[in-house]
Amino acid sequence: MSEKTPLLHYRLSSNTAGSDRAVGVTVETSPSVSREAVEKPSKKLSTFFGVIMPTVLSMFSVVLFLRIGFVVGHAGLYQSMLMFFIAYLIITMTVLSICAVSTNGALDAGGAYYMISRALGPEFGGSIGIMFFFANICGCALYVLGLVEAVTVTFGVSEDATGLTYSYHVLPVGYWWCLLYGSGILLLCLVVCLVGAHIYARATFLIFLIVMTVLSSIFVSFFIVGPRTVVLPGACANSTLPARANYTGFKMETLLGNLWANYEVDYTTGSMMTFATVFAVMFNGCTGIMAGSNMSGDLKNPSYSIPRGTLTAVVFTFITYNLLACLLLQRNYSFLSDINIWGPLVTVGIYSSTLSAAMSNLIGASRILFALSRDKLFSGVFAPASRTSEGGNPWVSVLISWSLVQVVLLSGKLNTIASIVTIFFLLVYAAVDLACLALEWASAPNFRPTFQYFTWYTCALGILGCLVMMFLISAIYASVSIAFMLVLLLLIHYLGPSSSWGYISQALIFHQVRKYLLMLDVRKDHVKFWRPQVLLMVANPRSSTGLITFVNDVKKSGLYVLGHVQLGELEVLPADPLQSCYDSWLSLVDHLNIKAFVSLTLADSVRHGIQHLLFISGLGGMRPNILVLGFYDDCSPKNNLQDCVFPISTLSLDRFSPAKAQKRIFHFPAVRSDKVGSEAARAKDLSNEEYVYVIADAVKMQKSVALARYFCSFSRSEVLAKGKPGQSGLFVDVWPLNLLRPDNAGYVDTCSLFLLQLACVLHMSHAWHQARLRLFLCVETGCCLEEAKEKLQRMLKDLRFTADVYTVPWDHVVVLHGQRQEMAGKCRFKAQTEGHKDRAIECVQNFPSNTTLLSDEYLCAVNLLIREHGDPPPAVRFLYLPRPPADTRRYASYLHQLDLLSRDLGPTLLIHGVTPVITTAL
Repeated sequence: MSEKTPLLHYRLSSNTAGSDRAVGVTVETSPSVSREAVEKPSKKLSTFFGVIMPTVLSMFSVVLFLRIGFVVGHAGLYQSMLMFFIAYLIITMTVLSICAVSTNGALDAGGAYYMISRALGPEFGGSIGIMFFFANICGCALYVLGLVEAVTVTFGVSEDATGLTYSYHVLPVGYWWCLLYGSGILLLCLVVCLVGAHIYARATFLIFLIVMTVLSSIFVSFFIVGPRTVVLPGACANSTLPARANYTGFKMETLLGNLWANYEVDYTTGSMMTFATVFAVMFNGCTGIMAGSNMSGDLKNPSYSIPRGTLTAVVFTFITYNLLACLLLQRNYSFLSDINIWGPLVTVGIYSSTLSAAMSNLIGASRILFALSRDKLFSGVFAPASRTSEGGNPWVSVLISWSLVQVVLLSGKLNTIASIVTIFFLLVYAAVDLACLALEWASAPNFRPTFQYFTWYTCALGILGCLVMMFLISAIYASVSIAFMLVLLLLIHYLGPSSSWGYISQALIFHQVRKYLLMLDVRKDHVKFWRPQVLLMVANPRSSTGLITFVNDVKKSGLYVLGHVQLGELEVLPADPLQSCYDSWLSLVDHLNIKAFVSLTLADSVRHGIQHLLFISGLGGMRPNILVLGFYDDCSPKNNLQDCVFPISTLSLDRFSPAKAQKRIFHFPAVRSDKVGSEAARAKDLSNEEYVYVIADAVKMQKSVALARYFCSFSRSEVLAKGKPGQSGLFVDVWPLNLLRPDNAGYVDTCSLFLLQLACVLHMSHAWHQARLRLFLCVETGCCLEEAKEKLQRMLKDLRFTADVYTVPWDHVVVLHGQRQEMAGKCRFKAQTEGHKDRAIECVQNFPSNTTLLSDEYLCAVNLLIREHGDPPPAVRFLYLPRPPADTRRYASYLHQLDLLSRDLGPTLLIHGVTPVITTAL
């Protein structure tokens, strides 16, 4: 099922034809659901055979027969029951999470891996799936070697002469013999798993009957068998330990004597037992709760069977363990055999439960591997494991799992691996709890599990309990396991293919962002916490990559929106044309490695479209406060965005075949300079007057404006390379004076300070930190140059700016403007003397702020002045942008003046600020 396939369509596609007719829906089988609903073989196992039996046998294993006396003998009845309560509290929290996740939708093969990957995403799912796979592999080998050890103890020939010899001690012992026995047992498990899940279920049912028979005989023996003397193991090796003990049957004195703990040295390891060590041994018998979930691909109804079967198995084993805890004998691993009505029956139970646990781990590992291969998280590494038989049995996965278990058997003893296997299982349980917790916290409407008996408290308690148990068993192995999981997570995140399962992180981020956006109150804004929030209007990204990357450095952790206006009217179009464009824009954001949002709009004109974006861009307190426009000139744009061939991943995980390549095509129109067609394709979408109208609109809406010129050939990497040692240096020039108003030489107005702030923000970014700010102060003769310079430096110090201040005499430039003013004065005088009152009023209104007083000669002189004081050439210049004139008839003249002012200056930003952005207060 693809990400965009409706869930209802998926459900209807999975129904029978009769059901479809009943609801009056015509169902078409689409390729997107073929894997889930068509190719998947029919499931046959019921709740009892598929969940209850495997889970009960896995939780019992050998702990039921070989460890229950050890636990009670050392810890006493009270602490034993406390241990069982704590252990089952932890696993019950996990079981509740399993029930919730498994009843939230259709469950497929893979068990815990499937649940975690679909809830937390492929990174967590893949890493946990690999760890769970290896845990099952090592667990299978562990149970096989345990069975071999039990067989050799019963039927093996003693290696020394001190051991007692009976007629049934006929099996030779030794490393190679034990390996041969283990391989034979593993071969038996392989045959059962290769035939299929139904044979496994029948074999498990037979073993289940045997174990229940043995368990019944144990309870009956406590009523039938009378008091007797039992030989305690370990007496010969350590004379300080008692050699014999008395079995008293039901006796109050025995009960009272075993209520409290009596920790002693373990006769098998020689180590002193404590609450933690005994608890770790006991907890190993509680880590089989996933045995039924692993069979999810072979169940008739996984969402029904897994919660009911797992809960039933947990309750049954808990009651059984607590009943056996009341039947006490100290230190002996095999006391049940000594006091049973027929001792060999317990031995059969040990063999059967261990064999069942080995088969359960083998078939569970194969199902996890099959699910991993089918999801293609590791590309072709696990590709062969996806093959199945006609009946749907993943025989290749079974063979691969069997071969890996065989390799692990070569190591012989697995006492060291046993602890890390348990930790791997606990880590998987913690991940299931985390998946359920994340789904609950995300508050997604589609998280509606039919199992309601859980809260986020139970999930958090399960996570905490699993982590505590991991470090209680072995802090070193727990740390190694977590580190291994993180390495796998990073590998899949950076090297694995993308998936369409949905990412819980997106739901959690949405939930938190919405909450904090509601808390972001615009009424509490303060100037000292101001930051640039930019709306950059992009006509064609192919010619704007330089500007896009530059503005990304100016935003200073603020909002950054790429805006675009597409001309058209929705009422005459069959569909929204913007929906198909978003993928290209988002791919552009990824390709340029910037942190920006994309906002597109459809309008009848560019001006109206920009108004729309200024009104609606952002959310809550995060709204653009700066509008950045490309400059309106006749420069031919260049195509800096080439459609290249990108591999699926830079480093492919598939080592069996070369990395497949895909062509990422940015569906943007050709730039005007490309000779691709008619003149209409190269025409601009707005006039020069409309361009100035856009600037005036933004100022009216209290948005600062920046006009970017000559950024079409701006290369960020080449520019920043100038700041490296041995290069010419990286400079940013700032001219804070309104050069179109030379009669007003002030540089401390709102717009000038806004200019300084943006330059400082650029300098604060990591990439531009090596740049040097050069601040140019224009002064006239008669002003003390040093005094003006010192005054500006004091102001910069108060504002915490670091810049080199240069004074620039510009009398020869100002005089050109003065001649223009003199001509205007003569015009006014002549109009007044001749009685043209209206013309005189017009001359007064146009002086001195009107742009008509500026001659081209003056503007060219200012432009030359800026270029002469640009050595070495700066990477970018910041210039003062005057407010557009109130008279709309002067818009063309205004734009012409800006063109002359900034011509041939290289990358330049003309900035007009409308709000205070600097404060000296703490």
